[in-house]
Amino acid sequence: MVVENLNSDQAASRDEVDLITVIKGLWSQKLVIIMITVGITLLAAAYAFLSKPIYEAKIGVLPPVLSDISGFNLARGGKSGLKPFTVGEVYGLFVRNLKAEESRREFFEKVYVPSLSQDLLSGSKDNLYRKFSRELRISGDDDILITVQGGDPVQASRWVKQYLEQVTHKSVNDVLQITRSEVEMRGSQIQEQIKTLRIFAKTRREDRLVRLKEALLVADVVGLENPPVISSQITQQLNAFMNGDLMYMRGTQALKAEIETLENRASDEPFIVSLRNLQEQYLLLTSFQVSPESVAVFQQDGAIVVPDAPVKPKKVLILLLGGVLGVFLGVIVALVRLGIKNHSEDKV
Repeated sequence: MVVENLNSDQAASRDEVDLITVIKGLWSQKLVIIMITVGITLLAAAYAFLSKPIYEAKIGVLPPVLSDISGFNLARGGKSGLKPFTVGEVYGLFVRNLKAEESRREFFEKVYVPSLSQDLLSGSKDNLYRKFSRELRISGDDDILITVQGGDPVQASRWVKQYLEQVTHKSVNDVLQITRSEVEMRGSQIQEQIKTLRIFAKTRREDRLVRLKEALLVADVVGLENPPVISSQITQQLNAFMNGDLMYMRGTQALKAEIETLENRASDEPFIVSLRNLQEQYLLLTSFQVSPESVAVFQQDGAIVVPDAPVKPKKVLILLLGGVLGVFLGVIVALVRLGIKNHSEDKV
């Protein structure tokens, strides 16, 4: 037990001696450590102050309110037979377009590439697109943030506005195109219904004429010119006199008058019960017009401002990291020098 305690004390003593030796050795190499630290810090400072500043412009977008999309629903709901758009449907379409690769590619080709110098255009277009994708970022699922980074603060803010306008224009057109397609389909259905109603109205009129003419022949044969007086006891037979097997009992005068009227009828439309409702629906659908300025697919959260302070490089952080790295490298170099020195002394 005593031997173990003695060994422990000796080991602790050796550790203390080794630590003191290392500290003294590092102190003897303080100029090396200081020079390396200063050198690395100066390099970090040069990078921080000489690098091109990067500015960031951004804008947030929120879902629209019901009044923003009311223009899209002018031809929907009610008698039109078309389901009105909801806020979620319209905003969902806008968000999909905002994040779509197609929208990015269009902006890249029409706006980003034309703004580049010939030197940059001579490189790989795939590399340019990767760089562009880092500069234009879309984040969030419901509350969306559009961010553009670049060396020109005015250009960065302008690109945010241009990209938002491009996607807005496409989204409004997409909603209108959906409506036009549905209106066209529904309008075709209504036209077919109207056509069918007209055909069957004409057919029913022709069928009525056939029955009336047959009843007229019977009335002529029996010599019935005027209808008999209908007592209250046989009132239930009135329908049979007008439309059924007893139609001849109306008399030849009444039958001839109705036949002449039906044959001279110019149009069956006034006698088609549901025709006017269908025509009203069709007129409502075909008169649908929406001004893009009267609708909105999102609400803008704040204003697009020109940034006045760069987000990169972060000078304080770079200087701090440069100093820490300089000290670390300085200590490593000092320890290596001490190791080499001790090795040489051991050989001697």
